[in-house]
Amino acid sequence: MRTAAEQGLANCHVCGKLSQANAHNCSRCGANIHLRKPNSLHRVSAFLITACILYIPANVLPITITTQLGQVMESTIIGSVIHLWEQQSYPVAFVIFFASIVIPIAKIIALFWLCWSVFHKHNYKRKERARLFRITEFVGRWSMIDVFVVAILVALIQLGGILTIQPGSAALAFAGVVMITMFAAFAFDPRLIWDTKTFESGSQNNQYSELDNAK
Repeated sequence: MRTAAEQGLANCHVCGKLSQANAHNCSRCGANIHLRKPNSLHRVSAFLITACILYIPANVLPITITTQLGQVMESTIIGSVIHLWEQQSYPVAFVIFFASIVIPIAKIIALFWLCWSVFHKHNYKRKERARLFRITEFVGRWSMIDVFVVAILVALIQLGGILTIQPGSAALAFAGVVMITMFAAFAFDPRLIWDTKTFESGSQNNQYSELDNAK
């Protein structure tokens, strides 16, 4: 079965209209037409490296600063999880640990692996890799739950000199990690997974380059 790209057709990334691949702009919405997202792997790699850099202060620096009767206490993400576990709040501790620790790391590793497999033109388990990308794209947004918790606590617990909670610098870094990994997932073109078979001959890769360079 011939693919749309082999027939000289491209899908608009904005409105989804199928157009001729050699067209400069979509006839419906006017967006640029590309057979594949330009420089997809380079942009994803740049986003992921940035996310890895931000992930360090997001876990080392305090995410909340609690002032109780003049005593200041700083809590990191993992420190909050340990505290909740010691208080026997097991469900909350599990949710925070899974959403704030497991999901961001898993998403970064998954996207790095997808980029690596596409870059090296691997043609095995395409369906599984495409499914992994869809799962990664869907669950990534739920990592923001820790930032939401901090925002709710800051908004609700302001009792003057008795008890106040303020966001720490890690909250901004962690929000940056989540947003940048979402940008990385958006920048990745999953159709590259299915192009690896034709990449072996080099014909379709040259076709993509020639059409995109002609615009």
